[in-house]
Amino acid sequence: MLSAAIDAVQPSRVVKDVFCGMQLRFASEAIDLSSFNHLYIVGFGKASVGMAQAVCDAVTIEKGVIITNDSSATCTNHSIEIVTGGHPLPNEGSINGTEKILNLLGQCSENDCVIVLISGGGSSLLCKPRVPLNDFQKTIDMLLRSGVGIDELNVIRKHLSFVKGGQLAQYTKAVIVSLIISDIVHDPITSIASGPTYPDPTTFSDAREILKRYKLWKTMPTAVRTAITEGIAGHISETLKENDPVFTTVFNFVIANNERACQGAMEKAKELGYHARLLTTSLTGEAREIGKYLITKGKKSLIHEKMIVITSGETTVTVQNDGTGGRNQELVLSCVEEIAGNEFVVTSIGTDGIDGNSDAAGALADGFTLARALEKKLNPSRFLKQNNSNVFFRALGDTLLTGLTGTNVMDIQIMIL
Repeated sequence: MLSAAIDAVQPSRVVKDVFCGMQLRFASEAIDLSSFNHLYIVGFGKASVGMAQAVCDAVTIEKGVIITNDSSATCTNHSIEIVTGGHPLPNEGSINGTEKILNLLGQCSENDCVIVLISGGGSSLLCKPRVPLNDFQKTIDMLLRSGVGIDELNVIRKHLSFVKGGQLAQYTKAVIVSLIISDIVHDPITSIASGPTYPDPTTFSDAREILKRYKLWKTMPTAVRTAITEGIAGHISETLKENDPVFTTVFNFVIANNERACQGAMEKAKELGYHARLLTTSLTGEAREIGKYLITKGKKSLIHEKMIVITSGETTVTVQNDGTGGRNQELVLSCVEEIAGNEFVVTSIGTDGIDGNSDAAGALADGFTLARALEKKLNPSRFLKQNNSNVFFRALGDTLLTGLTGTNVMDIQIMIL
């Protein structure tokens, strides 16, 4: 079922679905690509290389630049330059790739079209910061460890960047068509990869308020506090807003999200003879609390034998200790004692194949996990307290290892009841 979910949102499949010859067809409109002199692509995110390959298979692309976190990724079109950047923290590769993208955008004329390929991880991979890279990395790391939500995190990213929050669009005269694979609940284009081609409704004041809310303002690097303060004072330009004329030639389309992945899992569940229920695609909150919540909700859904409950979204972890793990493994770990002795199976997996600072995509637990753990003198509560979920599940052989999947639409949880 997890494999079916990931297959449903593979870049090659979802990009192919919007092409019809030289036309891009969406529910609201169609764009005739044959009306442009030249077609270019730029992309950034965990799915960007697969998306680029699908575009190149459909139409003739003059040139392109793609920034990915997968150093082994390739494209059959040798006019496409692939750059490896950093994730979850940007690195010099991210900055180098971004400069190459800006250089390409600057070469395009108003009679050209740039297809921008955006997917999860793009906030880190597309990087031209207003502050020194070390300060920017420190800021993002502190935010990731604080339990901040992705929308809030991306407000900070946008206001410390020259390319996020709609600003990428101002680097070219060409028409921009963005194809987006969403990795954020409710598909807010303004926040996916920090909305580089979409108007930004947030401000420098919002960025400062978020840092103060999480009690991080005073511990931020001096350069970060200075940039935000200067922005509030109007000495640094705001991100681009809805009334900016640059957006008259910019078009954004979400072509895949976690709902599509969940439908793939649902279809496979039914094929296997299960009664399947999709509970939500907007799961958020602290992972360890959400795990217990899902078990409670799952028990209430137990109205058939062979029952499957599917959920999706993106939880957070407030890191208290230096353990190894991630939000998916932590969510499952919080279920271990709740399901002990019951005929339950619970799994949570990151559709990108990466969970936190571990090599696993997620983990699996069932009613026997607690007893097996105690035999090995593994106390789940202690490992949960230490944010050490990966070590716990690795000792039991119950991590899920997929490697990079080439896509990213948040996390999926499946409960077999």
